[in-house]
Formats: sequence, C-alpha cells, structure tokens
Amino acid sequence: MTADEIRARDAALGIFWHLAPQLPDRSPALAGAGQGWGMQGTTVAIKDNIHVAGMPTTAGFAPHATPIATEDAPAISALRRAGATLLGKVAMHEGALGATTDTPRLCHNPLRPGFTPGGSSGGSGAAVAAGFADLAIGTDTMGSVRIPAAYCGVVGLKPTAGLVSRTGVVPLSPTLDTVGTLARTPRLAARGLEAIATDDPSDPACRPAPRGWRAVPDAPMTIHGLRIGLPQPVLDAPMQAVIRAAWDSAADRLRDLGAIVTAVPVPGWELGRTRRAGLLLVEAEAAALHEALLTEPDAVTPAFRAALAYGRDAGAVRLARAGFRLAEARAGILRALDTQDFLLMPTAPQRAFPHGTPPPADQADFTAIANVAGLPALALPWPAADGDLPCSVQFVSRAYADSLLVAVAEAMLAG
Repeated sequence: MTADEIRARDAALGIFWHLAPQLPDRSPALAGAGQGWGMQGTTVAIKDNIHVAGMPTTAGFAPHATPIATEDAPAISALRRAGATLLGKVAMHEGALGATTDTPRLCHNPLRPGFTPGGSSGGSGAAVAAGFADLAIGTDTMGSVRIPAAYCGVVGLKPTAGLVSRTGVVPLSPTLDTVGTLARTPRLAARGLEAIATDDPSDPACRPAPRGWRAVPDAPMTIHGLRIGLPQPVLDAPMQAVIRAAWDSAADRLRDLGAIVTAVPVPGWELGRTRRAGLLLVEAEAAALHEALLTEPDAVTPAFRAALAYGRDAGAVRLARAGFRLAEARAGILRALDTQDFLLMPTAPQRAFPHGTPPPADQADFTAIANVAGLPALALPWPAADGDLPCSVQFVSRAYADSLLVAVAEAMLAG
C-alpha cells in the first residue's frame, strides 16, 4: 500500500499523524543486516512518543512544542537493521496517560468508526486492525498496548520488563513503562519483539536477555498438563457478560487441550486499589519528568495538567502507601505463579465503546498487574458469543517466559 493510498483510507480514521512521504527502500542489504531476525517486507507503525529520525515526536502534546527527532530510538534502529519498512507515526492518547485516544485528536476504531481504539497506544492497535501495518510498536504503562489490542481485535505483547530499551521514548512512568508490539498474529508480535529487544546501558532498567531467550517458540506447544490459574480477584470482579463468557470459552479451550485450569488466590491483589496506586505513581513520576508542562498553559489539556498537579502534590506518605500496595500485589502475583505455568484472565472488563462515553474507571484493572510485577503478558482476540465486536483474553507468566505465552496463543488458535 502506498503512502497516498494509506492517506486516502485514513482520512476518516485519524490513525497516522506523520506518514512517511515515500516508503523506505526494502533493499536486500538492509534486510540481511543487523540482528537478522528477518523483518524484511514487514510494515511497521510507530507510536508518536518514540523517536524516529527526521520525524516529529509529539507524545500527544501541543504541536508548537514538538521537536524533530535527530536520531532513532534504539528499538527503531533495530527494526531498520532487521529490514522493516517504517510507515510513520500514529495516534496516541495525550502524554500516554489515557485509554481512549481522543485527545488531542480523535482516532477511530477501524472495526467500528465512532468507537475508541483504546489507549494510550490506540493508533498502534488501529493501524494493525485497519490493515495499514503488519506490526505496530507501542508503549505499555498499565495496559496501553494490551487494551488497544483488545478493543481493536489484534494481538498485543507486553514483554518482560527490561528486554526493550526505552531510550528515545518520551517517558510517562519509568517504573512501569514498557515498549511492546501489536500484530495480527502472536508469531508476528513475537518476531517484532525479538527484533527490538536491545541491551542498552543508558536505560537503567534495561537488562540483557538471558542466554537462549526467544520470543518466538522453537516448536509447537503441548498444552497437556500445563497448570493454568484463573485469578480469584478477577473471578470476583464485575465485567461485561460477553467478556466473562469469552473468558469461560478460552478456559474451556485450554481444558479441551489437556490443561489443568483452576481458580488461584492472589493475596494482596485488590484490583481497584492496585490500579489507583499505580496511577498515583504514574502521575507523580510524570509530574517530576514533565514539570514544565504545568506552567505552559497551551501545551497540554486541563485534564492532563490536573493529573500532573495531583501527582506533584500527593505527598510522601500517600506515595509510600501506594508503594506498599503495589509491593503486596506484586508479591501476590509472583506467589500465584509459583504454582501455575501462567494466569488466564480477560484483557479488559469491557469491549470497545463509543467516543464521548465516559471511560470506565476499571479499564486497566486486569492489565496493570503485569507492569507492577514486570511480567510478560499477551492479549489475544477471542470471539464474542454475540458475534459482535471481539473480546480479548490475556496470559501472564513468569519473567522471560514470553515465548510460552506466544506458544499457548498459537496452540489455542490452532486448537
């Protein structure tokens, strides 16, 4: 698809903010260079908080404050070395702090225009769902890759913390921020992750992948005998009936494949309290990083400025309490995984909803825990019983078990 064709089709969707005027040359020399993960011929859309040389990086803030990137983020350099074709920068929620991608500009869900694609990596999910890009790169702080994947009916892969450098990414919360991938298939999302996994000493959270680590499975997964936990806090949580039915269906598919699926307690993980504690940490870290935005009246919306002010003024005691809650939830999920190969839950408590609808407060209740614990998580589209917009289920496993999640997703789809 040419840039002109994308531009014409995207006029009604608002996915691309900065489209490459010409698609880069997919030369054999480029395709065979670098890490050699074979991304040649793969078209990629990039969330607009990640530096791409020669393009502006808005991070969803006011255009007058937009710098032109002089060099690629390491993840983007890795994609180029692997031969990927970079299409351009796509929509996101302002500052990566929100899950509707309607601020500063509206981005529509290609599955149903007028509905949200999720966020904050809404344009990344929409670009894949619309067929513009094979792969998209987004950032995930409390679910911002997986929620758009869920609402747009695509795969979203949040890797183990530290696998992907965040240098060249406009930060929101260094404690929770992760770079992830979205694609139509689990395997392509995993190939994208292998391409962007980079050791970078300039990112203090970045760590070299363990010897032999892969995101792409070496062989088809045998599900028989796997221990799969349904987290009790999620079983007890409110959610749309169609979401619970899809979760039950996915659990039944795994049982049919021979897995042992049982409820599992997760002590210390109180969904709403964990999300609120994580959000307070995000707001406080964002206030520390973007203090100047509090004094620039035209740079951000009043809602974003209020969130930063709330974090700035939270006080040490409230932040300490939030830290205690997050530590309890992290310990609970790690203990649950001591007895389970992975956890299965819905990605979000709801499906995509119309723009202009008040966003549900609980959108990130099921996703935030993977960021809090630094664990890999994969969102997989799953059919809805009513045949309408897709649902999504999520797998969470131990650190560096990224390929396990991909293999299970492929087995379920083949099942």
